Amino acid sequence: MACVERCCRCCADSRRHSSILYNILRSEERAAPPPELRPRRGQGQASRSCPCGSRRRVALRSPQVACKAASAVLVKTLRFVQNVPCFQELPLEEQLLLVRSCWAPLLLLGLAQDRVHLETVESAEPSMLQRILTTRRQGEQPPPRGPEPGRPHHGPHLPSTGEIQAINGFLAKCWSLDISTKEYAYLKGTVLFNPDLPGLQCTQYIEGLQREAQQALNEHVRLIHRGDEARFDKLNVVLSLLGSINANVIAELFFRPIIGAVNMDDMLLEMLCAKL
Repeated sequence: MACVERCCRCCADSRRHSSILYNILRSEERAAPPPELRPRRGQGQASRSCPCGSRRRVALRSPQVACKAASAVLVKTLRFVQNVPCFQELPLEEQLLLVRSCWAPLLLLGLAQDRVHLETVESAEPSMLQRILTTRRQGEQPPPRGPEPGRPHHGPHLPSTGEIQAINGFLAKCWSLDISTKEYAYLKGTVLFNPDLPGLQCTQYIEGLQREAQQALNEHVRLIHRGDEARFDKLNVVLSLLGSINANVIAELFFRPIIGAVNMDDMLLEMLCAKL
């Protein structure tokens, strides 16, 4: 898919713009993440501990460093999208709908491509059991279990250990396959051009673009990895892992710690309409 492949080169061009994210970035994208964000041996693998541990809340060990790296990747990701000619031919409403639905998977692919590692620590927030025991000793009523069904929870949401394991599992899978720049571009094209989104008007056109991205990926794999007939399927397994990762978790993990409760739709709209 030529229009996606050309973006591998276009995304290296850097232009300054005063968007929300640029207020927290001291400089533009870096060629490589800081040493503390690079993957370490054995990290990112699933744990066999008690399932209760997967519900423990965690936070980034170095939020300023990790969030800054993720913000730089988001800028680079939106620049990639903007430089896809096929994407630019779509109406603005269609562009916004596609970006709002796929920004998180595209960001995770970018984090994997830049080899950004997540290092987390358990939150100091007391567990539900600790709060119950504390309030009972004080003669108070135990705290509620959570928001009532049907009522949204507006407070900050710290990711659970299980959610972080899903993200690290995805990153580890990408790194184990040693995905190339072209393969990342075709995978991003497959994610970006999702014809199954409700509200799309150019469904057939977008479906054709996704099919082209998959075909280009298949042809590239067959040409470069002739001895690995299963590589195309392995790369598509990577995409399937993205379905288990919630976009709200990504927003809370990487952007709330430094820019607060910013509406991601508003930020994406600003960035998409800007010349990054």
